[in-house]
Amino acid sequence: MELLTMTSRELDKIKVINDVLQGKLKWKEAAAQLNLQERQIGNLCAKVRGKGSRGVIHGLRGRLSNRRLDLELLEHSLSTLHDPLWEGFGPTFAKENLQTTYGIVLGTETLRRLMILAGLWEPHRRRARHRAWRQRRACIAMLVQLDGSEHAWFEGRGPRCTLILYIDDATGRILYGEFVKTEDTLTLMRITRTYLKRWGRVIAFYVDKGSIYRINCKATVEDQLRNTEAMSQFTRAMGELDIQVIFANSPQAKGRVERSFKTHQDRLVKELRLKGISTIEQANEFLWKTYIPGHNARFARMPADPIDAHRPLLKHHRLEEILALRTERTLLNDFTLRYKNRFFQVLRNPSVRMGPRDKVQVVTRMDGTIRLRYKDQYIKFKTISKRSERPFIEKKEEAHDVGRELIPHKPAKNHPWRKGFKYMSPPDRHWYEPPPGVPTFV
Repeated sequence: MELLTMTSRELDKIKVINDVLQGKLKWKEAAAQLNLQERQIGNLCAKVRGKGSRGVIHGLRGRLSNRRLDLELLEHSLSTLHDPLWEGFGPTFAKENLQTTYGIVLGTETLRRLMILAGLWEPHRRRARHRAWRQRRACIAMLVQLDGSEHAWFEGRGPRCTLILYIDDATGRILYGEFVKTEDTLTLMRITRTYLKRWGRVIAFYVDKGSIYRINCKATVEDQLRNTEAMSQFTRAMGELDIQVIFANSPQAKGRVERSFKTHQDRLVKELRLKGISTIEQANEFLWKTYIPGHNARFARMPADPIDAHRPLLKHHRLEEILALRTERTLLNDFTLRYKNRFFQVLRNPSVRMGPRDKVQVVTRMDGTIRLRYKDQYIKFKTISKRSERPFIEKKEEAHDVGRELIPHKPAKNHPWRKGFKYMSPPDRHWYEPPPGVPTFV
C-alpha cells in the first residue's frame, strides 16, 4: 500500500471529487466549494479515475524543477563571491556586478538564499520606527541637502578622507560631490564655489548643526546688546548670496543624504576596490565620470514640477570676496594688528578715516591671500616681521646683594616701623619720638 502525504487543501479536493464521482454533487456545486472552474473539476475527475487519490497531487512534487538553475553556474557564482575582492557584497549589489562583469544573470532573492546557505550573508530584520513623512520639494534646487562623510573609502589602500555631497531633495539626484582630505570651512567654500559656478544659486541648503554650519556656543554680551545671532563663516557667506541655510534637528530629518551615504559606503567602497583606486585624484575622476551619472540614472526620480529653481549669479556676487574667512582684529595705537602670529602695519589711507581701537576685518581668501577691510573698504597695509618691543632695563644690584645669594635687610631697633603708626604726624608724615612712658614696639 502506497503512503501519500497530502495537504489539507488536497484532502478537501479528494473528498469533493469523490462526491462528484458518486453522483452526490454536480460539477457546478463542486466548483463553487473548491473555488475552481467547472473545466478544472472535470480534469480532476479524470485524474482521480485513472490515478486514484494521487490525481489531486501536483505532478512535479518530489521532482526537480524544469526551471532549476545550472549547478555549474551557481558554483561559479559562489567561487567568485568567495574572492577577497568581493568581501562584504550584499545580494543586490553582488547580482548587479556579476551581471556586468561576468554576464551571470541571477535573481536577487535566488542569490540571497544562496549566499545565506554559503555563509556569505547574514539575514537581518529592520525594526520599523515611527517617522513623520515629509513631502519632497516640487522643483529642483528648492532644497539641496549638503553633508560630508568621513570614512575609510580606500580600505587602507590610501589616506582616510571625506566625501561631500550635494543632493537635490525633489529628485534625489547627486548634483555634485567631491573627495577631500578634511571637511573644514575653506574646503567647504571652495567646493560650494564649484557648485555655484556649475549650477547657480539654490533656494536653500539643508545642513546639520555642525560647527562648520552653525555657532553652537552661547551668544556673547556684544551679540546680546546688538540683538544679533553669531553666524559661522559659511552661513554668513550664504546669507550674502541670498541662500537660506536650514538646520536639521536630527539625522533622520535629512534622511536622503544620510541614507545615500549608507549606500555609498557599501557600493562606492567596493567599486573603488574593484577598480584598484587608492588616491583622492583617481577617486574624484571615477566619481564624476562614472559613479554619479550611473547612480543618478538608476535612483533619481522626476520632480513634481519640471522648473529648475537655480538662480544665476549676479554681477555684485563676487565669490572670491564672499567665500572667504573674515575675522575681526583691534587696531593698536601704532596702527598695527596681529593675526595668526603675523604682524601687519596699516598704511595711510586718504579715503578712509580710522584710528586706534577700531575694528578691522582680516579677510583670508581661498587662495591663501590676506586682505584688510574697514567699513566695506579695503585698506593698504604691509607685513612686518615683528612689532618693536620696549627695551629691557636690567635691574641694578643693591649693596647688600652678594653674588646670587640675597642677604635680607634687618631694620634697626629705633626704626619707625617698630614704634607704631599712631605716632605718625598726619600733616608732614614725619615720625617723632613718643612721650616718656609710652611703650615702643621693640
